[in-house]
Amino acid sequence: MRKLTAAFLAAGAVFAAAPALAADMPFYPPVIDVPDVDYGVSGSFYLRGSAAGNALWSKEAYAWDCTACGATQITVPVTAWGYGYSVGAGFGYETGTGLRFDATVDLVNNSGLTVTHPASSGWRAGDYKVNLRSTIALANAYYDFSFGGNYGYGAAGGAFGYVGAGVGAAFNDISVSGPVGGPTVPSGQNTSLAAAGMVGVGYDFGTIVADVGYRGLYINKITNSAAPPDTAWTDNNWLHEVRGTVRYRFN
Repeated sequence: MRKLTAAFLAAGAVFAAAPALAADMPFYPPVIDVPDVDYGVSGSFYLRGSAAGNALWSKEAYAWDCTACGATQITVPVTAWGYGYSVGAGFGYETGTGLRFDATVDLVNNSGLTVTHPASSGWRAGDYKVNLRSTIALANAYYDFSFGGNYGYGAAGGAFGYVGAGVGAAFNDISVSGPVGGPTVPSGQNTSLAAAGMVGVGYDFGTIVADVGYRGLYINKITNSAAPPDTAWTDNNWLHEVRGTVRYRFN
């Protein structure tokens, strides 16, 4: 009986002391999982390289006709496209919001733009073919937009499309080959306004971004800059390109 009474008394003491013991124990708050904050895509610098096939067209060409040793300007139709290629490189920055900017330099080769000249006192009738080498320097701006996912711009990864525009200068070097027996047209150089519009699609792999697209390149004037009656030139020239480009991000 004494043992049973002692057991009850001990149990009562434990229950009486429990609140005080609980108050002395440290409190650990429940663990809450906080999702990572998505800060979006940060800006980054990049290098780019491009290669393209091109086709050159101009509506008409101009020359001086030596009539009785007096130079008279004449208009001559362009009858065939010129074809060629280009390679280029550039450096740029993408903001992470879809906008990006770069400066590019392209080396253009194009041959075969054909001017069909009528018979005149200064020219032999026949086809005159223009061979163009040009260095194109442009400052460009683009907007990338995503084709899917939860992102609003291509720089976030995956497939994307883009539109862009550029402005700069073309440094042209031309030579002209004419019909057998015709006059020799002097080679020459000129500098002209250049502008471009771009559209295309690509895929963002992370560090590497690849795209393929169209660039319409406007060259205001191509001429050999010779004195009359040896001057030959074309205005409002369009170089149509299909280009592939690879970009490498630094960060």
